[in-house]
Amino acid sequence: MNTFRIGGVHPHDNKEFSAHKQIAAVPLPQKAIIPLVQHIGAPAKAVVAKGDKVLVGQVIAEAGGFVSAPVHSPVSGTVAKVDATTDAWGLPMPAIFIDVEGDEWLPEIDRTADIKTECTLEPKKIINKIQAAGIVGLGGACFPTHVKLLPPPGKVAEVLIVNGVECEPYLTCDHQLMLERGEQIMLGIDLVLKALGIKRAIIGIEKNKPDAIAHMAELAKKHPGVEVKPLALKYPQGGEKQLIDACIGRQVPSGCLPIEVGAVVDNVATLYAIYEAVMKNKPLISRVMTVTGKSVKNPGNYEVRFGTPLAQVIELAGGIPEDTGKIIGGGPMMGRAMQNVDMPCNKRVSGLLFMKKDESVRVEPENCIRCGKCVDACPMGLEPYMLAKLSAAQNWDKMEQLNVMDCIDCGCCLFTCPSHRPLLDYIRYGKGKVGGNIRARQMAAQAAKAAAEAKK
Repeated sequence: MNTFRIGGVHPHDNKEFSAHKQIAAVPLPQKAIIPLVQHIGAPAKAVVAKGDKVLVGQVIAEAGGFVSAPVHSPVSGTVAKVDATTDAWGLPMPAIFIDVEGDEWLPEIDRTADIKTECTLEPKKIINKIQAAGIVGLGGACFPTHVKLLPPPGKVAEVLIVNGVECEPYLTCDHQLMLERGEQIMLGIDLVLKALGIKRAIIGIEKNKPDAIAHMAELAKKHPGVEVKPLALKYPQGGEKQLIDACIGRQVPSGCLPIEVGAVVDNVATLYAIYEAVMKNKPLISRVMTVTGKSVKNPGNYEVRFGTPLAQVIELAGGIPEDTGKIIGGGPMMGRAMQNVDMPCNKRVSGLLFMKKDESVRVEPENCIRCGKCVDACPMGLEPYMLAKLSAAQNWDKMEQLNVMDCIDCGCCLFTCPSHRPLLDYIRYGKGKVGGNIRARQMAAQAAKAAAEAKK
């Protein structure tokens, strides 16, 4: 069975706690806090002020640039203020605070359950609607989707790779979305194929979701050019480059994007959002997320309007278990421990994992024994032990030379290390420093170019 060729690990998937739990809607909050930073790229800029009345779906913040996305109101009510709030890690972020008053939507949004199948829009108008709806990648990266659909000059898309893998342990929201809203996902695929001007799509789904494989394969019979490819279990198969390798056998070169090998990758949740945006005029104002853990009373998959405090979602799942040691935003491999649960749900939140105390304590690290397991496990072909060592020594130039920016933060190195060394912590820190140096050089080069042109 197909999978990617370099590295990877096999953690226990622990999906049985929330798998096959039907998607449940979370009630609206009394007060919504909508962050302006919900995606990779430039933050959105608020276009409302204190006292303004807003409806569900109304633009409340415009995109801050090409690689950015607008933000829409997920509730109706009155803007209380535009101010800073804190994220789950105590860092400040700009946000719009809204006092919720009912649930009034913009009239142009189609709220019926009818599935629309016919789209007469030209490709450019499809992309424009996706951009205007604030659609970003919902698989974790939150990259503005319209950018992916506009390949740079000289690059041509050949195939759409659909990420239905959900390889992160514990999380099941994408699985359930395929089961409950598979036809809408298929229509989203058709829309992206039309926007890109191509005719081939491959849906990659790991074999631990046989019902989703069967369901999507049956639906694909009505959608020419769309095929479902069952994949062997291996983490991190949901990574773009790993999924491309598994589905079409092409490897994306270091420092390059998927379009370099003719591929565009979108998550199933993103494609569902695309269907709603193009066919229903509904902007991205909610998402399905998983709340799970071995001691959670009501683990499940919940559809949450952005701006809803995560604490409210947790209460619906039965509250915080007494034996909780850590609350992870996301899954156990790529997620991060949260300092508080008062932050609002947003486009980035795919799940909440409650880890028991005895599972969440880090083992005291020991000396590296040069076993090479982290090298074998790295899906990007890097040398994690060396990158961690260089990060500790603050040798940012050498880290850049060893392609640290190719790291996808998957945690395979940390998972496989017999000495329990915090490899990913060091590498993430180093990536931040190297990325800052690269951006500084780019800005300096742009400034020098502008100065040179001004002298002409």
